[in-house]
Amino acid sequence: MSRFAIPTAEQTAAVDAAIKTRHSLRAFLPTSVPRQTVEDILEVASWAPSGTNTQPWQVHVLTGAALQRIAGRIQAAYLDPAQNAAHREEYAYYPNEWRSPYIDRRRKVGWDLYGLLGIAKADKARMQHQHGRNFIFFDAPVGLLFTIDRVMQQGSWLDYGMFLQNIMVAARARGLHTCPQAAFTQFHRIVAEELKLGEEQMLVCGMSMGFADPDAVENQLVTERAPVAEFARFIED
Repeated sequence: MSRFAIPTAEQTAAVDAAIKTRHSLRAFLPTSVPRQTVEDILEVASWAPSGTNTQPWQVHVLTGAALQRIAGRIQAAYLDPAQNAAHREEYAYYPNEWRSPYIDRRRKVGWDLYGLLGIAKADKARMQHQHGRNFIFFDAPVGLLFTIDRVMQQGSWLDYGMFLQNIMVAARARGLHTCPQAAFTQFHRIVAEELKLGEEQMLVCGMSMGFADPDAVENQLVTERAPVAEFARFIED
């Protein structure tokens, strides 16, 4: 397709479907994903725009024993109170002060998920267990860890977000699902050791990728979106 061609209705519908059926899964089948498929997804994603074409992304693809080793080490640190307390995020993903409507949306998605799983508000042990599943990539066969050079500034992080979105949409176009995960940032020191990262590299986030487990109740969670009129202004005069 020419870069200047107007997409057909079918092409537009396919892109829209890939975007709108993307949602963060929390349970995957063990079915393997061919390496070539992952490479194809990353190649498509690499066409994301970036300021002066800097392309600031670095991707570490984990499968098999490597995935199990890193996941096992991080989950063990998460479950050990002493180790957990010793690990802190390098950057603030969430605001220091939560305000409406953001806190309302955050609470809703949390309680909607726990409601599906039958986790009561006072059941801290099951909440901890569920959060800990982040660190085993929700049983996905592919785990992705994303890093960026520390010299890059805020604009490159915006570029990175477009790259991540491309990965998730390209995965959906191939029948796969994903879950982007900021949870890994708490354990950036473990990730750095396991991946043998240089001091100039910084962990951005992780991502699970694989085929959806259709029988997992948590995969029924689909978050809501605010209507366009709530967040957009059309200025004509």
